[in-house]
Amino acid sequence: MTTRRARTQVAIIGAGPSGLLLGQLLHRAGIDTVILEARSADYVLGRIRAGVLEDITVRKLREAGCAARLEQEGLVHHGTCFAFDGQLHRIDVQALTGGQVVTVYGQTEVTRDLMEARTASGGITV
Repeated sequence: MTTRRARTQVAIIGAGPSGLLLGQLLHRAGIDTVILEARSADYVLGRIRAGVLEDITVRKLREAGCAARLEQEGLVHHGTCFAFDGQLHRIDVQALTGGQVVTVYGQTEVTRDLMEARTASGGITV
């Protein structure tokens, strides 16, 4: 008697950064996924958005194997300054969060990196 191992399949709605990252993490865990997106890849990549990534997001992109360009091109910020009433006020993010930093890297670039990883893995996006 031969036993056949069933593959787990998950449907993910939306090929934005969150859906693509989830798809990549599940792929690396051996779980098949299909991503459903109402718009074309060109449309999704054409949505220019800001990109300040928290530490947990950067860690998840590394875990997904999708952080090579982020590591090269992202700008790590330990804090920021606000100008108010003619004075600069520094907010030390790293000190206030127990050592965490933020990384400036465009959301569109995150999406591009994740789309390329999905294509390379043979993942299905409809």
